[in-house]
Amino acid sequence: MSEEHASPRMLDRKRRANAPGGRRHFHQVKVTAEEEGQLLLLAAERKVTVPRLLVESALADQGETSTDRRELLAGLFHARRLLSSIANNVNQIARASNAGEPVGGELAHTLSAVNLQCQRIDNLLDRLAVG
Repeated sequence: MSEEHASPRMLDRKRRANAPGGRRHFHQVKVTAEEEGQLLLLAAERKVTVPRLLVESALADQGETSTDRRELLAGLFHARRLLSSIANNVNQIARASNAGEPVGGELAHTLSAVNLQCQRIDNLLDRLAVG
């Protein structure tokens, strides 16, 4: 399943998807207690298993893993939903203003939310540009 058509459940998956015919090869890696702690911490931060972290990191193109791409994709989907809500709010404010009602603090709050979402999208795009 491509990431563009991934369900929300697939975006949160810790394990890699099953491979046709299974995975017949395995590699044993010995690590120190400190390295194990670092691996567990990194895996927990990325919400993946340690084996998935190791495979993705080793096979990543230019340092970007599929987990990183999924994380960015989820962030962009979330920003899109929030911008949609903000656009609806702006429409309601415009309708009230056109009807002669006072706008009040809603406009300032909405514009602040727009600026926050624009910053968030800029940060996500910067992460994509670096990778």
